[in-house]
Amino acid sequence: MMRPARARELAARFATRLPVFAAPMLLVSGPPLVLAACRAGIIGAFPSHNARTAEQFGEWMATIREELERSARESPDALLGPWCVNVVTHSTNARLAADLEQVARHRPPIVVTALGSPKPVMEVVRGYGGIVIADVINMGLARKAIAAGVDGLACIAAGAGGHTGFLSPFAFISAVRAEFDGLIVVGGGIGDGHGVAGAITAGADFVYMGTRFIPAEESSALAAYKQMVVDAGVDDLVVSAAVTGAPASWLKASLRAVGLDPEALPAKPDLSYDASNGGAKRWRDIWAAGQGVGASRAVEPVAAIVDQIEAEYREALNEAAARHE
Repeated sequence: MMRPARARELAARFATRLPVFAAPMLLVSGPPLVLAACRAGIIGAFPSHNARTAEQFGEWMATIREELERSARESPDALLGPWCVNVVTHSTNARLAADLEQVARHRPPIVVTALGSPKPVMEVVRGYGGIVIADVINMGLARKAIAAGVDGLACIAAGAGGHTGFLSPFAFISAVRAEFDGLIVVGGGIGDGHGVAGAITAGADFVYMGTRFIPAEESSALAAYKQMVVDAGVDDLVVSAAVTGAPASWLKASLRAVGLDPEALPAKPDLSYDASNGGAKRWRDIWAAGQGVGASRAVEPVAAIVDQIEAEYREALNEAAARHE
């Protein structure tokens, strides 16, 4: 699919080894994972709420910026990917104003908005030359974000971990590209370089990969969570609204560990599974993963993961080219 000139121009602002984001994941992504991803030549991202306060959020961004500047000085020929923060713009986010003050101070090159209109961040991020990407799960939300003037859309498709979408990645890319000339980032069930190549060939500019990086040595996931992802396959997942009230993709083994039957989940969340009491806590004890499970074979460094993804990506592109010789 021919990419619009605007999408090509925006993508060209960020030199990367692969067109991949290490996607922002709750309780998983932090400065070590972001830095490792950027140093491996892809885009590293984390959600602002992984930092407990707006002040800590600012400290994390300062660390990432300073460490990448140091890496650039020490290895001027190295390809460093850009970094990205994910900010919740829903009206219930009491931290939004304070988080945006930190964003204005530390200037992440890419800001992805979630669970609300991207409008609150547009002036701040555009003011220092950054780009804004809105997280969307359907065409209705995509059209609202396009109308708001975003630079890109993160299209969360079927197969994504955590709160998931329901559209096929290929159908979603096609529908968005018919109406949008900005960046398309697609995520959902893409766990290896062959999937990356397929998404790019279908018209995406970048790919969100989350589950593949949960077992990274640099991720903040608990050791048992990392190993569960390594051991899991696609049949070990269930999509349910029973945990948070919204459909999300969960590892069945983590549900069983807190006494829930994955085959007989309640229609609504049980309040005993909430972070406000002493019971099992959502996200901390009940673990999300997407249909990219099965690609991980071990807990290993981000650099090794990216090496593997790149080998698969190049192989897929070569195979596709060979078919047309």
